[in-house]
Amino acid sequence: MALIEDYALLGDLHTAALVSRDGAVDWLCLPRFDSPACFAALLDDEKAGSWRLAPASGGPATRRGYRGDTLVLSSEWDTPEGTVRVLDFMPPRGEAPDVVRIVEGVSGRVPMRMSLRLRFDYGSIVPWVRRQDGGLATVAGPDAVWLRTPVPLHGDDSATTAEFTVAEGERVPFVLTHRESHLPHPKVADPEESLRDTERFWTEWISRCRYEGPWSAEVRRALVTLKALTYRPTGGILAAATTSLPEQFGGARNWDYRYCWLRDATFTLQALLGTGYTDEARQWREWLVRAVAGDPADLQIMYGLDGTRRLPESTLDWLAGYEGSSPVRAGNAAAGQFQLDVWGEVLDGLHLSREAGLPTVEPAWDLQRGLLDFLEGHWDQPDNSLWEVRGPRRHFVHSKVMAWAGVDRAVRTVEHHGLDGPADSWRSLRDRIFDDVCAHGYDAERGTFTQFYGSRGLDAALLLIPRVGFLPWSDPRVRGTVDAVRKELDHDGFLRRYDPDADGGVDGLEGQEGAFLACSFWLADALHGTGRTAEARRLFERLLDLRNDVGLLSEEYDTTRGRQAGNTPQAFSMVGLVNTARHLTATDEPVDTRAGTRPPHR
Repeated sequence: MALIEDYALLGDLHTAALVSRDGAVDWLCLPRFDSPACFAALLDDEKAGSWRLAPASGGPATRRGYRGDTLVLSSEWDTPEGTVRVLDFMPPRGEAPDVVRIVEGVSGRVPMRMSLRLRFDYGSIVPWVRRQDGGLATVAGPDAVWLRTPVPLHGDDSATTAEFTVAEGERVPFVLTHRESHLPHPKVADPEESLRDTERFWTEWISRCRYEGPWSAEVRRALVTLKALTYRPTGGILAAATTSLPEQFGGARNWDYRYCWLRDATFTLQALLGTGYTDEARQWREWLVRAVAGDPADLQIMYGLDGTRRLPESTLDWLAGYEGSSPVRAGNAAAGQFQLDVWGEVLDGLHLSREAGLPTVEPAWDLQRGLLDFLEGHWDQPDNSLWEVRGPRRHFVHSKVMAWAGVDRAVRTVEHHGLDGPADSWRSLRDRIFDDVCAHGYDAERGTFTQFYGSRGLDAALLLIPRVGFLPWSDPRVRGTVDAVRKELDHDGFLRRYDPDADGGVDGLEGQEGAFLACSFWLADALHGTGRTAEARRLFERLLDLRNDVGLLSEEYDTTRGRQAGNTPQAFSMVGLVNTARHLTATDEPVDTRAGTRPPHR
């Protein structure tokens, strides 16, 4: 089983595949990101489905990388017989999803081997396979897959295999195509034309990037990754391409991240709007408004790619899990949690869109009015926090701060944009929330805000207090909180989200986890905001060094093992990279808050 950082990403804005250094596609869900996987070796071994294409001698690629700012992966092997290159990509979705692999002889004559094991429904279903001219056809229930190649194929140990030799200048294509089994065979994609289309699409898309600074290459790669995690039909951006990659190797902190989280919206909008991608920001906002439409009391923390609300969690007990990390989960029960901060996140995100000049749409303001009515009646209730703890509900400080932010944005909308609303009532509510947080969420003896009211623990999300405008960067309570979080949640220079053992075990789960990369980017922002820009830059450079060889970050980093951990690639981590690069590039002054200028606080 490959390391998490050994995988590169392919995608067509509908789904994604992960390719290891040794040429194996070990993860692919068809036809959507959240469909059951037909290659699930990532969570077990090759018997759960895999597609390997590499020199017969085996071993990892000598070198690999994306071609320019595209999602075309080039992997090269130097062998005793010569050098061979494999180009892997998914062309822009047309009639059906395709995975194209082109073997190119660079020098000499290299013996190659292909091994295809299609296993539908996360490895549980072996399809019926039959040969056809130019390849093979497979079917199992609702799924049909075709493989087209000029190379002769044969069966071997429940797999389809091929042995061939590629000489210098030769190109041998393989095209894998999926479609619902009741529909006719789609048009076969031309591999060379598809390669040109794929390179043209990504090159044109990244040309719109407006970021210019010392980390241009890193930001562009992060933006390409975010785009690849976008579900094109709706504009929704999922948290990660995978499920159940562990936060702790061998443990049970394994979750399905193939959905869209509301709290990611504002951070993602910041990254997109700040780098010139207004169309993507508008589509994300439209997805947001559609997904949360309805009774504000029914707001969820996450939704499906198309706004689906029901995301029932189940375990896939036939899969061993990544490095024995079980259970493997599909779906996410956290969708049913009460997390107060998401009301504020949605209000903040919609406000940010309006401030950035996206056209005001009436349904968005109607939605905000409804969300504010709910906040007024529920801001003082305990919740499960942004970290989706499965322990008791508590009065989490970040949740209250985001409730304040949501009300604050409404006040500003009335003041600055002239929309109709009871601004005096909202100002009063904003002040009540502010006073409550400062009275119950701040530990004056220790000089820091706390994770929840009465807690002795801390939370990395407290670093966002000045980012959302609750207090200015110059406030000593902010400086004290930044210093306390940095000290107590330190993980070899990076940050954990919180201490799961604090206060008797706040999250209700066993085990520990590594450094949470998004939080570590927040720490860099906080150091910059409190005037320690040189330290912020050093931390940012260390975070960049954690990326794998093709520029990807997962959710966490295990500093003990020196390995990436958690689902990958993680949108929250890539967004953190983009936003911190923007903050450190724009000015040596503290990072701007999302609220703009603040009213004086008591």
